[in-house]
Amino acid sequence: DEDGLNYVLLNDDKEVIFLLYGDIVNLDEIIASLVNKNKIVIVHIDLIQGLASRDSAVDYIKEKTRATGIISTKSNLIERAKEIGLIAIMRFFLLDSLSLKQVFHQGGVNPDACELLPGLMPEIIMEINKQVKTPIIVGGLIRKKEDVISALKAGAICVSSTNRDVWEM
Repeated sequence: DEDGLNYVLLNDDKEVIFLLYGDIVNLDEIIASLVNKNKIVIVHIDLIQGLASRDSAVDYIKEKTRATGIISTKSNLIERAKEIGLIAIMRFFLLDSLSLKQVFHQGGVNPDACELLPGLMPEIIMEINKQVKTPIIVGGLIRKKEDVISALKAGAICVSSTNRDVWEM
């Protein structure tokens, strides 16, 4: 949100930003403000109002903004991002054993990283880490330092969060 944006703009140690808000009208301005502060911006394309789940939305991110990559749950968008040179992070919601199988198959594409939600499942993170070669990012419901440490020990390369307390850990 706007408060989170202002916070990361004032903090040089926040280097990689997953952008989860905005719309087609203000997206370029938000990204530019972050890039001008030397931030790496990865846009969660599924959450940007006015962008459809089509290849042209990924093309728009590449051609009309200075974002470095995208996050999406949609394999076609991940595939397109890879084709045109954007970082592509595929987000998975782990609800049951069927969704776990999807992570192992990665939607039939080869993302640069997988983001798993919720991130409070160290045993599952460890299992996925052993079976896939793709780096794992975890997020969702992480609140305490112990949550972060458990995720990293289980094999996650980092943690994503909208919780500012986690940003300061």
